[in-house]
Amino acid sequence: MKICYDAEVDSLYIELRSLEPGTAECRELTPDITADYGPDGKIAGLEILDASQVLGEDAHKVVLELAPIESTATA
Repeated sequence: MKICYDAEVDSLYIELRSLEPGTAECRELTPDITADYGPDGKIAGLEILDASQVLGEDAHKVVLELAPIESTATA
């Protein structure tokens, strides 16, 4: 996963998985948020325009939480 912020245009992009160029289907969720989907229909990324306004007070901080993957295998 990649998170990129461009202060010059105040946009934030969260890439959940990479796609081959030209394969994303973009769907506008709100006027400021666009979701990119892969050919398989699964979400690949989110673009947030005017990020500092959309995210409000929390725009300056990023909290990353990783939980361990629980095994579903039985012994």
